[in-house]
Amino acid sequence: MRRAAAPLVVLLLGAFLAVLGAGTAQAAGYRYWSFWEGSGTGWAYATQGPSLVRPDDGSVQGFRFSVSADSQDASKPRRAPDFAKTCADTPAKDGTKRVALVIDPGTAADAPDGETPPAPRSVCAQVPEDASSADALASVAKPLRYGSDALLCAISGYPASGCGEQVSGDGDGASTGGSSKKASAPAGDSGSDGGGGPSAGVLVGIGAVLLLGIAAVAQARRRRG
Repeated sequence: MRRAAAPLVVLLLGAFLAVLGAGTAQAAGYRYWSFWEGSGTGWAYATQGPSLVRPDDGSVQGFRFSVSADSQDASKPRRAPDFAKTCADTPAKDGTKRVALVIDPGTAADAPDGETPPAPRSVCAQVPEDASSADALASVAKPLRYGSDALLCAISGYPASGCGEQVSGDGDGASTGGSSKKASAPAGDSGSDGGGGPSAGVLVGIGAVLLLGIAAVAQARRRRG
């Protein structure tokens, strides 16, 4: 009976790994500008979109273009937040505030096909006291481009096209469509769906494979019992 059950166990294990591997291969990310808030200890993923945040004088805000599945694995700006250095040549002025901005277009690996990311830069925006982070960005990095769902699509014209598009999980950079609800989440949502692990459908498939394997082993035992 054990010899008869062994091939079934091997078959079951192989099917399990195949289904699990398929789930990992289907994991996808999204190409977008993420929004960050800086402090003395580094960068924190913003919990609101730049149009909703009203930064104080002396704040540091960051924008990073990259491909990521959600806020948990989003790439941070590669320059440290440093208000004193960025705004050293911009004196305080009544009725305005100064906001240091780090704009990081990311790497060539994250760039859309045919585009080359500009170099990262830090700039000091001096804007009215009630200005939002989006207002501060617009004052120093035009042209900006937004999607229909208010998702920030381009800073200083980069990238030239696309907006939060889904990118296949096999590393080939292929897009599966335009802007989506998932892709707009970084503008004001810190939630995560698990960062590219097996989906619910994959888990259901694994469960079905296990049940079939158990049933086959039980049937073999009954026949030889």
